Amino acid sequence: MDVLTALLLLVHLTPVSTAKNGVSSKSRKRVMPDPVTEPPVTDPIYEALLYCNIPSVAERSMEGHAPHHFKLVSVHVFIRHGDRYPLYVIPKTKRPEIDCTLVANRKPYHPKLEAFVSHMSKGSGASFESPLHSLPLYPNHPLCEMGELTQTGVVQHLQNGQLLRDIYLKKHKLLPSDWSTDHLYLETTGKSRTLQSGLALLYGFLPDFDWKKIHFRHQPSALFCSGNCYCPMRNQYLEKEQRRQYLLRLKNSQLERTYEDMARIVDVPTKQLRAANPIDSMLCRFCHNVSFPCTRNGCINMEHFKVIKTHQIEDERERREKKLYLGYALLGAHPVLNQTVNRMQRAAEGRREEVFALYSAHDVTLSPVLSALGLMEARFPRFAARLILELWQDREKPSEHSVRILYNGVDVTFHTSFCQDHHKHSSKPMCPLENLVRFVKRDMFVALGSSGSTNYYDACHREGF
Repeated sequence: MDVLTALLLLVHLTPVSTAKNGVSSKSRKRVMPDPVTEPPVTDPIYEALLYCNIPSVAERSMEGHAPHHFKLVSVHVFIRHGDRYPLYVIPKTKRPEIDCTLVANRKPYHPKLEAFVSHMSKGSGASFESPLHSLPLYPNHPLCEMGELTQTGVVQHLQNGQLLRDIYLKKHKLLPSDWSTDHLYLETTGKSRTLQSGLALLYGFLPDFDWKKIHFRHQPSALFCSGNCYCPMRNQYLEKEQRRQYLLRLKNSQLERTYEDMARIVDVPTKQLRAANPIDSMLCRFCHNVSFPCTRNGCINMEHFKVIKTHQIEDERERREKKLYLGYALLGAHPVLNQTVNRMQRAAEGRREEVFALYSAHDVTLSPVLSALGLMEARFPRFAARLILELWQDREKPSEHSVRILYNGVDVTFHTSFCQDHHKHSSKPMCPLENLVRFVKRDMFVALGSSGSTNYYDACHREGF
């Protein structure tokens, strides 16, 4: 990833909102805003709780639902890592004291937690692409390291894995009982939090799996673009999006006053405080019910938090309206969506390899994919968010295949740009695979308005903007 991309992925894609809040079971499922059940005015605390995704009772989900004459063929799962310790420290304040060891009698608890730790300690026989083999397989520091997965993050993905096991393995028999390495495709970035999240989900999905059957590939780019990461046009969209974000921040005098007040409290220049991305540390404290830091000059407080969180929500709203991010997203997500579509096409042809694919990733992976698919209203990826593409075969017409798209358990297939008009033109209950293939192979470039560009290389290298 080039420096500019890395910089903006750090600065720009800060969390905005998500879909599960541990407060009431009704409001936990919101991945698309609902005008009937949600606060009429954007509530930063409500959005922050959704973002934390605090594990509670098992959620109902729509994964694996299809008419009875459809057979599940393959499943492609994109996850954001679970809850983590901050990546940034608020200057001149003490780091939040959060324990990253896994302890069975501490909340949040999961019945498979102890077995997970025991199984991870036996993982030396697994196959991990370099540099993954040098990473710890589960978090284990009494004071979390920066960016480390927490017990909450492990439990979130044990729950995700168990939920997918109940649906895809127990109900739909996606994998044969004698499954092998070839049936799975596992890929993660080189961060311990993504590898450990992937392993937690995998353990929930395949408890006590045979380590000799596990092969995790390493993905150097957070965009999962493999050998197709060089894309000058994507970076141009990114620069313009970064400029939009900067101008919006300049217009927000309340935000500036808030940063000035926080900087006064911790006794550093405002610019230094802003560069430390304080919302990252504040969100961690909020999610873990740890008080905000104090100095002799006063305390950082909930009002500061609400102002910054509200600005994030406003930024997300303007981002959707201005569409600059969409250009970045279409080019950023194309390589991984193209890889997924190719894998689906092979499965549709009857190949039985890689029928369960797992990409263990980041908010900056899922966010472009969601936007590229046309899910512009979808909430920003919460901790342990999951985006799933399912491939189905019509048993009555075996040559016909369909897709379903699910975000945090909600069926969003008919919100996507390639299937939102499906019911106007067809009586079929499911979205045809051809729609997704046509979108990825052609219509993504049409959406860019790239005159004459019919492939990724041309769209990335065209002149002018």
